[in-house]
Amino acid sequence: MNNIATKFTTWEVQPLENLKGTKVYTLKEKILNNKKLTPGDKKYITEKVNNNSYFKNATPLSGYKFDFSEVLKKFIVKQHGSYTEYYATNKTALRSILFGRVESIIEI
Repeated sequence: MNNIATKFTTWEVQPLENLKGTKVYTLKEKILNNKKLTPGDKKYITEKVNNNSYFKNATPLSGYKFDFSEVLKKFIVKQHGSYTEYYATNKTALRSILFGRVESIIEI
C-alpha cells in the first residue's frame, strides 16, 4: 500500500494516525483502495489543491503532504483574456470553483 502522506516540515508534528478522522485522510484512503469518488469528493479535492500556497498537486494538513496527483489532471483556463493553469479531478469540479465568466477550459 502506498503512503497516505509524507511529512514536509522540519519541526515536530503530531503522528499521522491522529489525522485519521479528517476528510483529506479519508479521501486519500479511498483513492488508495480504488474506491469511487463522489462528485462532492472531486470538488473538495480540486478546491483544496488549488487554494493552498504550498503544493500544486497536494494538500497540506498539520505538517503532512497529502498527494492527489494520481486523480488530478492539468487544465488551462482562459478567463478575462488571460490563461491560468489549474489542477482538477475533472472539468465540472474545476468550473465549480471558478468565479466569473470562463471563456474556455482545455485539458493538457
